[in-house]
Amino acid sequence: MDELTREFLIEAQEGLDRMERCLTELEEHPQDGELLADIFRSVHTIKGTTGFLGYSRLESLSHAGENLLGMLRDGKLIVNADMISALLELMDGLRVILQSIEEVGHEGQGRDRAMIQRLHALQFGETAIEASKPTEREKQTVQESLPYEPAASQAQTPSQSQAAVDSTLRVDIDLLNRMMNLVGELVLTRNQILQANNADAGFTLLARRLDMVTADLREAVMKARMQPVSHVFSKFPRLVRDLSQQLNKRVRLQMEGQETELDKSLLEAIKDPLTHSVRNSIDHGIEVPQVREAAGKDPEGLLKLRAYQEGSHVIVEVTDDGGGISVERIRDKAIERKLITAQKAMQLGERELLQLIFLPGFSTAEKVTNVSGRGVGMDVVRTNVEKIGGKVEIDSRPGKGTTLRLRIPLTLAIIPALIVRSRKQDFALPQGALFELVHLTAEQIRTQIEWLENAPLYRLRGRLLPLVFLHKLLEQTEDAEDGAGCYIAVLNADGRRFGLVVDGLADREEIVVKPLSAVLKKIGLFSGATVMGNGEMALILDPGAIAARAAISLTTDEEEAQADGANLDTGEAEFLLVEAGAVEAALPLGDILRIERIPCSAIERIGRTPVLRFEGTLLPLEDFSGILEPQLDADAEITVVVCRDGERHVGITVSQVLDVAAGALLAEAGTDSVVAGVTLLKERVTSVVNLSRIPALPPSLVDPIMLMEVAG
Repeated sequence: MDELTREFLIEAQEGLDRMERCLTELEEHPQDGELLADIFRSVHTIKGTTGFLGYSRLESLSHAGENLLGMLRDGKLIVNADMISALLELMDGLRVILQSIEEVGHEGQGRDRAMIQRLHALQFGETAIEASKPTEREKQTVQESLPYEPAASQAQTPSQSQAAVDSTLRVDIDLLNRMMNLVGELVLTRNQILQANNADAGFTLLARRLDMVTADLREAVMKARMQPVSHVFSKFPRLVRDLSQQLNKRVRLQMEGQETELDKSLLEAIKDPLTHSVRNSIDHGIEVPQVREAAGKDPEGLLKLRAYQEGSHVIVEVTDDGGGISVERIRDKAIERKLITAQKAMQLGERELLQLIFLPGFSTAEKVTNVSGRGVGMDVVRTNVEKIGGKVEIDSRPGKGTTLRLRIPLTLAIIPALIVRSRKQDFALPQGALFELVHLTAEQIRTQIEWLENAPLYRLRGRLLPLVFLHKLLEQTEDAEDGAGCYIAVLNADGRRFGLVVDGLADREEIVVKPLSAVLKKIGLFSGATVMGNGEMALILDPGAIAARAAISLTTDEEEAQADGANLDTGEAEFLLVEAGAVEAALPLGDILRIERIPCSAIERIGRTPVLRFEGTLLPLEDFSGILEPQLDADAEITVVVCRDGERHVGITVSQVLDVAAGALLAEAGTDSVVAGVTLLKERVTSVVNLSRIPALPPSLVDPIMLMEVAG
């Protein structure tokens, strides 16, 4: 394919995508002249370019559409549902031809006369003309097995492959300039390192600078790959319209958070799962108008698509206000299809029964249609989402509706992870599933771990937490060191909260995810592999697979609320009790992101403010306890509690972390005070740290390149 044709295909596909969005909006706002003008321009551009390139079939179809759109734009005709349907089918026909050009180099053959006659009839208000029989030439085309495209009315859905568009990415020129500047800084730092050696006094500073530039360059490249979810959401107004008409239902589509960004490769990967979910919501969820009216509902159903960012994940929700899911019906269908035994089904709770819809072959449809009933759908949704490291959750209330929630990682390339050690072997644990860490001494292991029918449990703040010993799960034969303690990594995976017991912790690293070999994939406990900073390989643990292998049950809503430390009856909340110098202080547990042990060499200063490099940004540190005042050895480690203060992150240096305790806020202080208030923890009055008092860095110093210039 020559470059000119490739550019035409990309521009044409983008124009058709824009046309599809505008057509579905035009049906709701038929008097909107701007929408009509935008649609007209899309078709007109395609027609003009096709004439130059010699694509006569494209030119004929687009010309017929342009004539109808011209009369609509000039006010000579009024938009109606038949015109919208015809123009959507025209768009499908143009897409099929473009796909043929891309795949085989020519337009192919097809019965376009029926489409052209239909558009002509709508233009002049005539009765729709029936599709003509194939000409002798068209019959001959079929007999020769040359590519024969279907009529426009039989065109494929918009989810078909669009390789030319998918292989390109639009990047803001300012971002490209920034990436170029960072590459220049990277080359400069590399040259200086090549001329230096470990004995040079400035080598450590160069290493830090290299780390900062590399992190920022990585962030810029990742940002270049990010695209708004509107690229996927824009396909669904057409799908909802077509399915609603096909199923005789009335459905209103509402979309929120379309500006939320996701890695382009992941955006492509969730198209099919989202399509399955939307189809299921319309087919199984939303009732027909007469049923909704009988139930006291609006005859028009509501389907909501919502996207938002939560930590290192993007959450995409598909919510309908339909009849919900009957867990009893799910149980009966699963038993009927022999997907689960009756005895096992009776032991499952409501949330666990809902998960049965993801089993292969499961369907509650009474009959097979072209929309559903074949038992293929929700298992495909879960499989495809889990392939990209995501999770699928479902909530449903009978008579109220259902929400399907896709939890997607922002990127697959680089993720933050905690390196854990089990029997002298290192493993990477994704931090997205990590809730907290608990350390137990050898004595505490013997006295505080409880056993119930050979199942280990740990009582964490009054709640029994099921434990999984990593060395037993992996069947590691080497014995633990005598007198050694352990760490419990409290994880939340697929609604399953459990503790993973490991021998020790190495460090937190941002790891590059590599695919697994076929042999390791069969084990089913790892999601990938990585090469760590010391050059050794580590397998990446899959918390969801570990929970499933260990048969950890789903956490109930009540247990979730208890685990989060909220007690609505007493007004108490959970606090982290820390020692800062000679005093004890409290930090709201809900504002704490993580607790880090870091070397003093990682801390730098901007003026008098100590800062720490944290996830691609500069983290200001509050050292009101004076831990950083003495001249500490560069290799000495200090404890930093990373907290969330509104939209920003701040760090607090502490001597040690003492405990987690519940208490009510007794009094509040002024906003300018270092103390936000006082609480009663363990029968002692304790000050609550005011996070908003920690000064923010000047915006000009947040830029790492600017920071280098300031540091000289």
